[in-house]
Amino acid sequence: MCYHLKTSFGGTEAVIDDNCGISKFYSVASALSDEFKIKFINQIDDADILSWDFKYKKLYLTLQYSIFNGVSILPRPVKDLSKADKAVREISSMLMKKAF
Repeated sequence: MCYHLKTSFGGTEAVIDDNCGISKFYSVASALSDEFKIKFINQIDDADILSWDFKYKKLYLTLQYSIFNGVSILPRPVKDLSKADKAVREISSMLMKKAF
């Protein structure tokens, strides 16, 4: 697992693993669903990218898998990015405590 935070394009992205397969994406999705009671509200499944939106503390975030970038959590575009950044950091640090 290669966890790190990136702040590009004006928001914080939590990179859960930048060198992994699609099974890691499904493990993280399962942990979010089971452990944190998150429901995915929009799922886009393309050939080389999965992008699943969810709501956490009244903010919309995206769990994303790309064959090029691995698994990450990033905020959806919002007016107040500081709240979204805090939510991304909070949920990613809780996920890092879980074993996949």
